[in-house]
Amino acid sequence: MLRRVTAAPHPAPTLFISNGTAEDLIGARLAGLLPGKIRYSPLVGEGRAYAAAEANRVGRVLHLPSGGFPFGSLNNLKADLRAGLIGDSLGQWSDAVRGARGTGAVVVVGDAYALMVGSVAARLNHLPLIHVQPLLSAQYLDGLNLRGALQELNALGANLPMPYELRLARGADAVFVRDAATQRYYQRRGVPARFAGSFAMDVLDRPERELNLPPGRPVLALLPGSREDHRESLPVMLRAAALLPGVTALVAWPHDWEAVRLPDGWTLEIRSDAEALATGEGASIHLLRGAFGAVARAADIAIGTSGTANEQLAGLGIPVVAFATSGPQYTEGFARRQGRLLGAALRVVGADPVVLAAEVRSTLGNGSKRAWAALDGLTRIGPAGALPVIAAEIERLARDKKDARR
Repeated sequence: MLRRVTAAPHPAPTLFISNGTAEDLIGARLAGLLPGKIRYSPLVGEGRAYAAAEANRVGRVLHLPSGGFPFGSLNNLKADLRAGLIGDSLGQWSDAVRGARGTGAVVVVGDAYALMVGSVAARLNHLPLIHVQPLLSAQYLDGLNLRGALQELNALGANLPMPYELRLARGADAVFVRDAATQRYYQRRGVPARFAGSFAMDVLDRPERELNLPPGRPVLALLPGSREDHRESLPVMLRAAALLPGVTALVAWPHDWEAVRLPDGWTLEIRSDAEALATGEGASIHLLRGAFGAVARAADIAIGTSGTANEQLAGLGIPVVAFATSGPQYTEGFARRQGRLLGAALRVVGADPVVLAAEVRSTLGNGSKRAWAALDGLTRIGPAGALPVIAAEIERLARDKKDARR
């Protein structure tokens, strides 16, 4: 007797909602672990990271002058409002609701705002909601006094979850947070949150290529970041590196070569799409594109004005020296918050090449200081391993919801 063979049903698509460069990257890596098609709704920018997951974008694109930090400063907020923040943002809500139709689950990677959008999309479409919160950490509260809290009123929701965010999180089917301290903080407030590993370390690439570095010299990673802060910070970093002749400095450059801003009197030689050489003040410093993993893993110390990159270096046990910019991201308030997050792994100093070079020199020459930095970085960031756990949970929830409908 012939039996009819029924083909296994294809899994329903999954909708990702994310709002930031790092959030897009985490979402894209997570999407790559899931079967079935992927849709994504980027609330800030174009969500280019999802291209690697062969995902389909739903909804409009919102380009913000602040790069997604409207409350980083009053100027950021004014610029974003002029760019259509309110009207386009409201449109994205309806885009997300429509994009969730026919999917198996809604995955939010981002902050409270992204969670609001995702909660509406999931509820109106009767879908499981998974929240991946890579931004908040209970460690932001370490050493935060009343004066500090008043200085950072504009970033209150970046220091700790607001009551409305906790209420939304309680309504999610699964919540994953960035560290063990935050898991405890959420659970004490009735949110069944899980820490399964560090998202930042999950998205840190392995070395992309050999760097062929000179032996016996410490390596200084320069991390100007993916935001527009690099226009201000890269020249300062290069001048600091020029004051460290016994150190090999490498710039992990995430932008086009046209975006490079050099100190006065410096020149840039573009050698290929992947490498350029900045020369000035007696120094020659390589800028490398598409080699962040290689630079990060080769470094002995870093100077950074970046969010995720600074945390990834700290998570590797590498001390990071930082300085505030005028924004849009790495402002004085952001630097203070990251300092509380990373503890001894991050040292924030003035935006002065001489001061930066002195701090690098001091750290490299002090074994005890490097050991404390490594300990704090490794323990506060934690190991990789979250994304496979989250992917399995998304599949389970989508399957359970589908079975319940039968």
